[in-house]
Amino acid sequence: MTQLRSVTGNYVPVTVVLVNSNWVSQIKTETKEGYNACQIAFGDCSKKNISSSQIGHLSKQNISPKKHLCEIRDMKGVEVGSQLNASLFQEGEKIKVSGISKGKGFAGVIKRHNQSRGPMAHGSGYHRGVGSLGSGRDNNRVLKGKKMPGRMGGEKVTISNLIVEKIDNEKQIIFVRGGVPGPRQSLLTLTKIVA
Repeated sequence: MTQLRSVTGNYVPVTVVLVNSNWVSQIKTETKEGYNACQIAFGDCSKKNISSSQIGHLSKQNISPKKHLCEIRDMKGVEVGSQLNASLFQEGEKIKVSGISKGKGFAGVIKRHNQSRGPMAHGSGYHRGVGSLGSGRDNNRVLKGKKMPGRMGGEKVTISNLIVEKIDNEKQIIFVRGGVPGPRQSLLTLTKIVA
């Protein structure tokens, strides 16, 4: 993240998103595949790093080897072999950004579910535990949906209504106001919000 000076003179926190080498590799239709989608290939790589079937699939559209393939449902107005870049967006418009959140590893209920801790006095035998797991009289089991310790993060997260602060078409960079999900160098999906 960095910051940009706004029109009013205040500094705005922004995330820098690089949008380059995105190619439409396939258009899926309702009649053939059963749903409407656009397949996008991105991330330049060597031929030895992808399968021969993927090389054949991309070479039909005259696209160089790409590391990733991604589908976006109900995307209209694109053709096979066309490139998608930062010019799809305008400054000031609202978008939603999807990505995989940072993995935190195994976490307890205080960090994972924002539960409160017990008293920290010396007489207390309960500090950062789960708490009651349910009644031992009627159910005699742990009910489904009980918030427990476990793996935290590494899930798909979507943040809506983020504003495109600035676009650099020369370097194919989009400056999005605020933070986006995921660590540095992670993959993101930027989608226009249709009102």
